[in-house]
Amino acid sequence: MLEGLLPRILPKDVELKCIPFEGKGDLEKQLYRKLRYWTSPHTAFMVLRDQDAGDCREIKANLVEKCRSAGKPETVVRIACHELESWYFGDLNAVESGLNIEKGSLLQYKGKEKYRVPDNINSPSTELKKITKDRYTKVSGSREIGKFLNAERQNNTSTSFGHFLSGINKALDSIPDDIKTSQ
Repeated sequence: MLEGLLPRILPKDVELKCIPFEGKGDLEKQLYRKLRYWTSPHTAFMVLRDQDAGDCREIKANLVEKCRSAGKPETVVRIACHELESWYFGDLNAVESGLNIEKGSLLQYKGKEKYRVPDNINSPSTELKKITKDRYTKVSGSREIGKFLNAERQNNTSTSFGHFLSGINKALDSIPDDIKTSQ
């Protein structure tokens, strides 16, 4: 999803590299090493993780500490509440476009109380699969939706998506100004 979304958000002179992990356990286990031994200069880091059933404040504090101890205290950490799929409920137009679903057919869900606040949906991936009649799958569905996800904060009703967007700006701000202007 990030590879479909971020190139449309980031400045053209910023090179994007997404490093996937095999789940949250792998992230917890390998984050320190990946950050500690990253040698490319002028790099901004951002860590994104699903909240799942955990306490988002504890999860974030743990990840921030791992980044700090790895020597990368400027790393921006963002937690998707409850799952990344909450962001998709915040932009059902992107879901329709990404999954080739008839325009406007999912908008009926926007008004339903259960879906009104995307970050409060307990299992958004399950719900998304249900409302798309099994057209959504975690990997390929996310990849396709990411190409259409609206990068404007006001066009997505997921608060955690808005925090993610502000985190991108924070990560970009961590790159020294003299580096930005020399490129």
